[in-house]
Amino acid sequence: MIFLTVGTHEQQFNRLLKAVDELKGKGVIQEEVIMQTGYSDYQPRYCQAQAFIPYDDLVALIKKARLTITHGGPSSFLLPLSFKKQVLVVPRQKEYGEHINNHQVEFIEYLNQHNLVIPYLKDISQLEHYLNQATPVAVYPFNNQQFNQAFKKEVDQLFD
Repeated sequence: MIFLTVGTHEQQFNRLLKAVDELKGKGVIQEEVIMQTGYSDYQPRYCQAQAFIPYDDLVALIKKARLTITHGGPSSFLLPLSFKKQVLVVPRQKEYGEHINNHQVEFIEYLNQHNLVIPYLKDISQLEHYLNQATPVAVYPFNNQQFNQAFKKEVDQLFD
């Protein structure tokens, strides 16, 4: 199962929902897809969807999922990693009216440049290729305490 979450930000993220829904409709994605759609107005035709999901249910879906596809909010990508689950971040972008700026892109790129490698796609047209890779997406080698210390150090440096 693939779980997709766009979080609770007030702007739509139709681009991601539509891309995944279309891949499911074309048969590229064979497994079940459950979407948390937030404030988006795109109505998925091929995937199960719910605007908002209670936290405990969201955690259960992440634990059950083979892959979580998420926006670039840190809580949304760190939670699956804490359960040693595969994650793919698709950051919201200003040019598509998904956020007020590109801080999600900048933040995930910053983490990747500083050895906190988390799979992400800026170009949604690469999603099908990413999902069709011959080898499964690697699970981040997550050591909660070590990762949290490195993550805190990077965030602290942003504010120094």
